Amino acid sequence: MSADTLSDVLRTVRLRGALFYYVRGTRDWAAEAPRSRVIAGEVMPDSEHVMEYHVVIRGSCWGAIVGEQPVRMEAGDVILFPQGDAHVMSSAPGLRAPRGGGPRMNAKARPFSLHLDATEGSPGEQGESDDTVLVCGFLGCDLRPFNPLIAALPRMLHLKAAGEQDWIAQFVRLATSESARTRPGADAMFERMSEMMFVDAVCRHVDALQGADRGWLAGLRDRFVGRALSLMHENPAAGWSVEELGARVGLSRSALHERFAEIIGQPPMQYLANWRMQVAAGLLRTTSSTVLSIAREVGYESEAAFTKAFKRLVGLPPSAWRRKTMPSASASTLHQSASAPEVGSA
Repeated sequence: MSADTLSDVLRTVRLRGALFYYVRGTRDWAAEAPRSRVIAGEVMPDSEHVMEYHVVIRGSCWGAIVGEQPVRMEAGDVILFPQGDAHVMSSAPGLRAPRGGGPRMNAKARPFSLHLDATEGSPGEQGESDDTVLVCGFLGCDLRPFNPLIAALPRMLHLKAAGEQDWIAQFVRLATSESARTRPGADAMFERMSEMMFVDAVCRHVDALQGADRGWLAGLRDRFVGRALSLMHENPAAGWSVEELGARVGLSRSALHERFAEIIGQPPMQYLANWRMQVAAGLLRTTSSTVLSIAREVGYESEAAFTKAFKRLVGLPPSAWRRKTMPSASASTLHQSASAPEVGSA
């Protein structure tokens, strides 16, 4: 696996966590969330794409995309919904949260607490032996101009607990111990922990892929395609050709083109062009460099050629896209009064 390529993508698409909260359920309960695009503007207004995750820190439950088969989750298990599907967490298969009413959301608590019964107390406290406690949160990232990772992930990613030394097990213990504390810096710590948990989950998913799998993540593991991806990511401005890449990885031009397109789903030069636009978008957003300077930094000698390529993929010229996406004080501030997913006792 080309770990550097994965890290490069994760940095460039601005992966970030936010709005950490808990769900506690006793007896029969269900917590349900709509498609992430419905609430993305409220929970993470500066992210193009939002994913939700849940980690079982005590008890057991079921998780499912609405209308799909549920999976049983035990303490230490993680479930993520990378495509932002509407989903439900419940004490038994088939339960759904009622519309309207339901339990309260203690929006002043840090982190947020969603209680799915009448039991008082914080999620960190020991309760009934059959209580289930979930650590939940949101992860945001960019989709445009080009994010090869999200499309390569399944709609639902269920990772079982892998023992006490597993990083996610450490995450669970820290989340539990911090649940009732309000020390300064806790929010930032939870956000970084969420990001690290996601990276660990993606790495574990890649490790479990089979040789016949297709997609960007499978390409990272392929001896030839993974090396070609690594070369393009290491130096996207270079004047790469399929011939040059093939020579560097040990395949003929035609063999690399066919293998790359079969596994990744697009030819090498199309992938390179898309990735150059993603790198350029980051430079437009975070620097004051001129469009011509950015064009040259990603391999274009002509500003006109770069502008044409950027507009074809993004829909706007670079200057207009820069103005539209320039961070503002209001956009970069997380709305702590954001609405939570719909929850309720079954």
